[in-house]
Amino acid sequence: MKIICPKGELLNRVNIVLKAVPTKTTMPILESIVIDVKQNTIKLIANDMELGIETIAKGEIIEPGSIALNSKIFSEIIRKLPDNDVTIQTNENYSTLITCEKARFTISGSSSEEFPFLPDIEKNCGITLSQFTLKEIIRQTVFSIADNESNKIMTGELFEITGDDLKVVSLDGHRVSVRKVKLHQSYQDIKVIVPGKTLNEVSKILSGEFADEIELYFTDKHVIFEFDDTIVLSRLIEGIFFKIDQMLSSDYETKVNVNKKELLSCIDRATLLVKESDKKPIIINIADGNMQLKMNSSIGSMDEEIDITKEGKDILIGFNPKFLIDALRVIDDEEVSIYLINSKMPCIIRDKEENYIYLVLPVNFNSAVQ
Repeated sequence: MKIICPKGELLNRVNIVLKAVPTKTTMPILESIVIDVKQNTIKLIANDMELGIETIAKGEIIEPGSIALNSKIFSEIIRKLPDNDVTIQTNENYSTLITCEKARFTISGSSSEEFPFLPDIEKNCGITLSQFTLKEIIRQTVFSIADNESNKIMTGELFEITGDDLKVVSLDGHRVSVRKVKLHQSYQDIKVIVPGKTLNEVSKILSGEFADEIELYFTDKHVIFEFDDTIVLSRLIEGIFFKIDQMLSSDYETKVNVNKKELLSCIDRATLLVKESDKKPIIINIADGNMQLKMNSSIGSMDEEIDITKEGKDILIGFNPKFLIDALRVIDDEEVSIYLINSKMPCIIRDKEENYIYLVLPVNFNSAVQ
């Protein structure tokens, strides 16, 4: 095998597939990046058996072939080469010569025959989105997934398609994020759970441009993302997602309209008094035209008021400040609506169009009230 690729193009493609190289594995071959060269394509492939990525690099093919190279060594060499054309050449013993200007590296490779290439999946059932839309969906939901494996379902996000409506849901037991999108056409109904890890990695690769599209295909066991000469294939999480519709009831006793930036800044200031190990709630006292926010900790106390528009009853309620900050950071509207029932029932935050809904459970704050 012999190819010549511009260093920038090669490094970009290497960085894409690195996202599917496992940090720990009992199969050494999975620590490799495979360069698979046919007559007209240079493919780079990585696969950790849950997430697989295949991308096409632009370059000159002098001799086709295939090689598996240690991902860490290979990626570091490419990263530190001069910004010029890179030549990669292998022999029948899988010894690989990498040259760029006056730099020459020889590293040992191995046969790609034992490497698990991405399986061919029938692409019958799929949807098309702009890369911007998918990146926004992930940004506004992925922080609500559980970060431990005790409940596998909670480490993924529900993708539910009904006609021309897409609903994406994530939850971790303390909060729920829901993002709704109107699609350009109707599709057959789909309901799958996509791993949060996959969505995080896809988001890092996406251009995020309105004009750039991405195609998602679903099977019983897999989801495929196709965009920009790249294929990301992931196993789905098996199981039934939690029913959340009843939790997102439109009933409320108190409705507050508040400037999002002002509220976010105020809560952010309050966290200055909280150590990472502490779980101090922020206490919110809502009365006519006024929202008072209080924080008491071993470091000190904070008290601030914000102007609001209120409908319904006065209420005193406490929240984990991080959960409120996470939601407010991903809402782009200037003003948000907050719906509350009482100090023990979940609070619901909605944007103006109600395309984004965030539910957060309150916390017991008796010990924190001064």
